[in-house]
Amino acid sequence: MRLKFFGISFALLLCFALPLSISAAEKKDKSSTAGSDKPSYELPQSANENIDLTMYQRIRDEGLTHSHVMDFASALIDGIGPRLTGSPNLHKANEWTRDQLTAMGCSNAHLEDWGEFGMGWQQLNTWTRMSAPDTAVFITQAAPWSPSSNGAVNGPAVWVQIKEEKDFDKYKGKLAGKIVLLGDMRDVKPVDKPLFTRMDDKDLAKATEFPLEKRRSFADQLPDYIRRRALLEKTGAFLASEHALAVVLPSRDGRDNGGSGGTIFDDGSLGWFTYKRDHALPLPVVVMAIENYGRVYRLLKANVPVRIEMNVDVKYSGDHEHGFDTIAEIPGTDPNLKDEVVMVGGHLDSWAAGTGATDNGAGTVVAMEVMRILNALQVKPRRTIRIGLWTGEEQGLFGSIGYVKQHFGYAPLSTTPEELEKPEWMRKVAGPLVLKPEQPKISGYFNVDNGTGKILGVHLQENLAVAPIFAQWMEPLKDLGVTTITAQNTGGTDHESFDAVGIPGFQFIQDRMDYSSRTHHSNMDTYERLQPGDLAQAATVEAIFVYNTAMRDQMLPRKPLPHPELEEKRSAPLKVMPGAAEPDESAKVNK
Repeated sequence: MRLKFFGISFALLLCFALPLSISAAEKKDKSSTAGSDKPSYELPQSANENIDLTMYQRIRDEGLTHSHVMDFASALIDGIGPRLTGSPNLHKANEWTRDQLTAMGCSNAHLEDWGEFGMGWQQLNTWTRMSAPDTAVFITQAAPWSPSSNGAVNGPAVWVQIKEEKDFDKYKGKLAGKIVLLGDMRDVKPVDKPLFTRMDDKDLAKATEFPLEKRRSFADQLPDYIRRRALLEKTGAFLASEHALAVVLPSRDGRDNGGSGGTIFDDGSLGWFTYKRDHALPLPVVVMAIENYGRVYRLLKANVPVRIEMNVDVKYSGDHEHGFDTIAEIPGTDPNLKDEVVMVGGHLDSWAAGTGATDNGAGTVVAMEVMRILNALQVKPRRTIRIGLWTGEEQGLFGSIGYVKQHFGYAPLSTTPEELEKPEWMRKVAGPLVLKPEQPKISGYFNVDNGTGKILGVHLQENLAVAPIFAQWMEPLKDLGVTTITAQNTGGTDHESFDAVGIPGFQFIQDRMDYSSRTHHSNMDTYERLQPGDLAQAATVEAIFVYNTAMRDQMLPRKPLPHPELEEKRSAPLKVMPGAAEPDESAKVNK
């Protein structure tokens, strides 16, 4: 039979079967924790959590019956709109979130500068139409940081296929005054499954299974990824040098064939640092709905001349815009614990095609609602509760990495010329972690960034020691659907910045909905995709997790401190083959 290793029932069993050393530790006077030279997360944890069910009920009543999460959502998503990093809208969102957190009763609400980002950019208007052999209005948006076309442009369309640099030669002298379709026409399969789905028991059971097969890491894929991005940047420069008028890219697909029916995923472009002036796109680039792209593609393949007219109207607000995180607190009240912190957050920035509702307006307004709930109940937390709303997440977790680096620690990165060409999150580590005095003072960080779905459980990030604690916290929440604990890591968002420096960082398991199929980075990422009941549940559950972390005697237990500088050595093959000789240079060449 299959053992649900970190299903909640098994985790509860752990609570009553812990080693005797932990039971013995409970008999010690609680003051020994405060008086110990070790931080409390290094000491034996109590087998039984002190759960305040009255506070559970108060939080549930405020969060579910008197929710204001959708008030925050409409103000952010409708009132401010898309929030591309560096844009005027994101600056407005930073100021609005700061002011709202102050108004609800938080202390020390402020913006923290995490450094220079690059160009500020805003799409004002983009339209594209076919003018021959027929007239048709196409669904397009400007690729982020595309330059303007400086008025409407009209030219013959041509399809170009470039797989490597030598392909440039066959197009030299043939592209002047033309609008270039760049990229293969993908298959558009029927949408034969619901795009909006919820996870069932089978899905949740699978989520608890720890993968035994080693997955191909991003590091393994990195060389090919860098090669592709570099080729795209060179392709853009080549097309501009050939005096092409503009570039049209086909929209990618979503889960279960969701990238059709007018949905466009506008997170691609020509290059990877296109937000920096020295890597700026040299000509207008738009992303087109796949059906519209397919029509032009097929006409061109049939040797039918096609003319395209477009207008890309954008505005730049500077070449050296800085990024800011919104920070605010509910101060701790316990004289011995108030300098310790529990954090909650999500990323405030978005892409530009929609209004950033599910990615990640949802996580932002849930975190704000957590702070509102706790302020409305006038809680007096033992530890300080701090919210962080990060920016630059979509380009590489810039805001949370910057905050963690300033406050908690960082891994020194290689400064070789080759490594400096990569964003920080891709660079090799050059030494052990450098920790700052605040690093032992943070108990944990909780993050929401998987769309509008309700919370179904939590990823442990392989922090097995916290499983019995969370299991007890979740038992009174089972009627809200919170049932699943998985030891698995999950990535791609801001909890990783904390986890990387040894701080317990957690992303919740959320119901799937239509996040990956339709809304993630798309023009369909709008207010209408939000589910009010799910967001109210998520804020309620997260508020309880944050409150419990702030009130317990000890900080949450931690994994062993990471040693990223040893990862390459630890992953290298062992030299165990009998009779094997050290390879010489000629052997390496002939291999």
